[in-house]
Amino acid sequence: MPRLALGLAYDGSVWQGWQTQPHRQTVQDTLEAALHRFLATPVATVCAGRTDTGVHAAMQVIHVDTDVQRRPESWVRGLNALLPPTIAVRWATPVDVAFHARFSALSRTYTYLLWNDRVRPALWAGRAGWCFQPLDIDAMRAAAAHLLGEQDFSSFRSSQCQAKHPVRTLHQLDIAEQGRFLVFTLRANAFLHHMVRNIMGALLQVGQGRQAASWMSDLLAARDRRQGAPTFMPDGLYLSAIEYASHFGLDDLDGRRHLLAPFA
Repeated sequence: MPRLALGLAYDGSVWQGWQTQPHRQTVQDTLEAALHRFLATPVATVCAGRTDTGVHAAMQVIHVDTDVQRRPESWVRGLNALLPPTIAVRWATPVDVAFHARFSALSRTYTYLLWNDRVRPALWAGRAGWCFQPLDIDAMRAAAAHLLGEQDFSSFRSSQCQAKHPVRTLHQLDIAEQGRFLVFTLRANAFLHHMVRNIMGALLQVGQGRQAASWMSDLLAARDRRQGAPTFMPDGLYLSAIEYASHFGLDDLDGRRHLLAPFA
């Protein structure tokens, strides 16, 4: 059966995560309901990375199998007419049946937007994290360097994580300053449940002077979530890019970081 890939963006603050739930208040449930109406038949979706409650996506990638033939623009406009304002299809394209939104992904990139100011960010409520204490950015960057490469991230893994093993390869962890915002960019082959939010919690402990930068290395060695920092809020977390091999033909589609362009 032919396969179609879709690029999505969504505001996670009003949804109970990506994955389908009995209460149906998830992005997947809402998208599949729109697909059912659009195609007049049920269809299952597979995503590149399941996001949690309150987590956003500037670029989520899914695939569906369907015999229905439509122009890419018809998929985009038709589905968006059936979706709420907080979910949008950015693009649609036919792909080879060998393509798999999850298993074909070479890397995922998450961006965390942190508002660092004494007053909470009213205009970014639900869309940016907040820390009112002054932060030592250089110390946070030094701490971040300890996490790069292939590591056992057990100390940054939720107790509910269902991954078969805790080893992941973190290719990038950059911290940029954009006015009152700190922009954290994390790229890895894959992420564990709550891994980014737990890394954020640990980095803030260092930034606030509660721990030395070398503590990050100690956490990795401990392989014990109980020794880590509290899980940080989901508000500023965005799934911002999915990387695939070039032969799948997704490289030149509408920018994967489109909604975060001012912060990229």
